[in-house]
Amino acid sequence: MDKIRIDKWLWAARFYKTRSLAALEIGKGRVSVNGQQIKPAREIAQGDLVSIRKEDPAIHVRVVAVSSVRGPAPVARTLYEETPESIAAREHAAEIRRLAPEPAHDFAAGRPTKRDRRQIDLVRGK
Repeated sequence: MDKIRIDKWLWAARFYKTRSLAALEIGKGRVSVNGQQIKPAREIAQGDLVSIRKEDPAIHVRVVAVSSVRGPAPVARTLYEETPESIAAREHAAEIRRLAPEPAHDFAAGRPTKRDRRQIDLVRGK
């Protein structure tokens, strides 16, 4: 087997839980092969570069093997290899998220308590 449908390969490589989800994401334009937008029936072969935009940044993988059977995760991992640029971009994005300020810290005290509300009402003259 040297070629396989992209939706079946994405399912077998465990990028998507079902083939219909893979086909839906391909239809939305979130998956490309060799820089081109594709349809779910597009066949891929060993050596193709697949870009998958599940989260930010996109994952770029090179097809190492094709399989139409969904196996365990360690076996599915052998179907592709992630490009060094993609690994570096994901690590950089993770570092930025780690260093970003937590939005919840803007609310230092949280919601006012019942006692705080009574004091606020007294200040407002209610």
